[in-house]
Amino acid sequence: MTTPQPAHRSLAARGAMALAAFLSATTFAATSAHAAGTIAGTDILNTAQASYDGPGGPVVIDSNTVTITVDELLDVTVASSDPGDIAVDSGANQQITTYQVTNTGNGSEAFTLTADPAKGGDDFDTSNAVIYIDTNSNGVFDAGVDTLYSPGSNDPVLAPDASVTIFIQSDIPATATDGQRAEVELSAVAITGSGTPGTSFAGQGDGGGDAVVGSTGADGEASSFFLIQAAQVALVKSATIVDQFGGNEAVPGATITYQIVATITGSGSLTNLNVNDDIPTDTTYTAESITLEGAGVTDSDADADAGSFDGSAIAVSLGTVPGGQTRTITFQVTID
Repeated sequence: MTTPQPAHRSLAARGAMALAAFLSATTFAATSAHAAGTIAGTDILNTAQASYDGPGGPVVIDSNTVTITVDELLDVTVASSDPGDIAVDSGANQQITTYQVTNTGNGSEAFTLTADPAKGGDDFDTSNAVIYIDTNSNGVFDAGVDTLYSPGSNDPVLAPDASVTIFIQSDIPATATDGQRAEVELSAVAITGSGTPGTSFAGQGDGGGDAVVGSTGADGEASSFFLIQAAQVALVKSATIVDQFGGNEAVPGATITYQIVATITGSGSLTNLNVNDDIPTDTTYTAESITLEGAGVTDSDADADAGSFDGSAIAVSLGTVPGGQTRTITFQVTID
């Protein structure tokens, strides 16, 4: 990380930066293009000349040199890096939103970061919001690697046009319900100053000139959104009986067909959904009788299909099932 700079940078430091900028401009005959133009602290030099014919020939004289130091323009943009709403479950902790902070000014500048998980107009607020700085610059939050942000201690310092990835980690309340959204905002403010565009801070610019607030007000913000995508499952079990006499009496020797209907509701999905059912006492399981959606599955748990029987219970693995769908399982037993 770049070491943060205080709001009032020393004249010596600014002078060094101005000298470096001047030497760079002199060596390459032009300064590099940046978002806000010429780098703060660059000296613009201008000297006029006059010439005339003297008794001994042409005479050229120079005026004094006028030196203008380019002021620092304070500008910043913040953008959400999340492509859309982030799907989460109610009660999920340490969920991440991602942002990009870019110094669109023309001088090196430090920025104060603030997380706001309590924006008005959304459905619920997240809690325990903390900010992390992307230490390894991979754009992905890495717990134990990325740096916890502490205002005034490790404010990110960005060169002109430089960006840094910022993460906000927060918790989803257990009371949030399916379909609700939460807004989480990140703001970045230039430490040197912010406010109405054109506001000037005398002598505080990078390179020794003034610092002038640019069109962004030196204050940028952007929001990401969480969306609750919850799902629940309901099981309804029924039974039909066929006895050996052609009727439907529950007599020894009769066959019971159990049907289990799993109904998934909500806008999310249930992952690794499994249905298990113990074989009832005083009955005997009918081998290879399990079906899923009307298709037979085997009793073995060593093959690739969804069903199994372990000697005392049947099990069916349904995998990931989205809300709005059902799965139907049947199996048979004989009354002892």
